[in-house]
Amino acid sequence: MSQSLSKLYVHIVFHIKNKKVIMRKQEQDSLYAYMGSVIKDNQSIPIKINGVDDHIHILCILSKNVALSKLVEEIKRHSSRWIKTQDDYYKKFAWQGGYGGFSVSPSVLQRTEKYIENQEEHHKKQDTKKEFILFLNEYGIEYDEQYIWENED
Repeated sequence: MSQSLSKLYVHIVFHIKNKKVIMRKQEQDSLYAYMGSVIKDNQSIPIKINGVDDHIHILCILSKNVALSKLVEEIKRHSSRWIKTQDDYYKKFAWQGGYGGFSVSPSVLQRTEKYIENQEEHHKKQDTKKEFILFLNEYGIEYDEQYIWENED
């Protein structure tokens, strides 16, 4: 084959490092838009970005030329720098080192979009850590629970 073709839908989840510096509602939409521009700058296509005060969900099409780890690193690095310029409140803002990356079948794409869109409602019923562990179990990913969310106090 003379060309490389792919369409990889990826659901990315990552968490803030310090619960004392959560993402405030008034900056969330701007943060998500900024993250979308970082994703585009990395040859990928953002589909849906949303979250709650302590974590982010991103659904995107991953470029065939970019490793998932590199994309997440770029999103975190740039968005962390950006949010610190918004307000002194965010001076100590940081993302945790890890992330979850999950493949999404085209057959459940709309369901995944809706799930990400309804994060606020969803997290009234289920906490973040339990949600993430369900994803890990569903995908058969081995993990050490003590390292799932490492919050600084």
